[in-house]
Amino acid sequence: MTISIKSAADVEGMRVAGRLAAEVLDMLTPHVRPGITTAELDKLAHDYIVNEQQAIPAPLNYQPNGYPPYPKSVCTSINEQVCHGVPGERALKVGDIVNIDVTVIKDGWHGDTSRMYIVGDGSIAARRLCTITYEAMWKGIEKVRPGARLGDIGHAIQMFAESQGFSVVREFCGHGIGQRFHEEPQVLHYGRPGTLEELVPGMVFTIEPMINAGRREIKEDRKGGKYDGWTIVTKDRSLSAQWEHTILVTDTGYEILTLSAGTPPPPAFVKQPAAAA
Repeated sequence: MTISIKSAADVEGMRVAGRLAAEVLDMLTPHVRPGITTAELDKLAHDYIVNEQQAIPAPLNYQPNGYPPYPKSVCTSINEQVCHGVPGERALKVGDIVNIDVTVIKDGWHGDTSRMYIVGDGSIAARRLCTITYEAMWKGIEKVRPGARLGDIGHAIQMFAESQGFSVVREFCGHGIGQRFHEEPQVLHYGRPGTLEELVPGMVFTIEPMINAGRREIKEDRKGGKYDGWTIVTKDRSLSAQWEHTILVTDTGYEILTLSAGTPPPPAFVKQPAAAA
């Protein structure tokens, strides 16, 4: 396994890309309301990335092995959709929860982040799932420091989520990122402490747990007998939530690279500030 170690100049490029990705979510936030379609949200994001940021939406036409080209510029995953929801004509309604996942390419560098949104007044159960998932991501982030191991991150996320009565999706994980969308290492959101690769300064990867209200099993979304090649749902149709940040391992801990003015603050239990450049 070859893990890319970023130089100081590389990190500067990734800070820019990460901030731009977060700013796309800031721009979208007031538009996430009842009646808007996910295709409309995608167009807003696409136009902003291309015209305002002079950047590239990384998902558009992205085609890993075994997949069709991704047809849109962001992912929008609603309610029981776990990840990779393809924007379309589905209109958001009061009570929906939706994850919007944005990756931009700026000057060759990728910035990758996602947030949960609650449309109107969500149920207590939906709000709790979104909150616990956010906290689970941060439980993982707090483990990032030189000398720690990737298994420490996954274990912290899994133990916290399961202690709250939720389950962790196993089939999808975080990943290294840089001049390529997906690099080594894989960052599992479950596991055993003290296992897997050791963290060293200059490593950059995403932490992006997918947490289900019900069981952890997932399946392809084949509503109407068709599959778009991307959208994944919970097998039991329970709600699913996800949050994502791109993280740099620093000499003393971590730095969040996907920060913007509208980034939600870290939970109260977080000891280190969100950025420690």
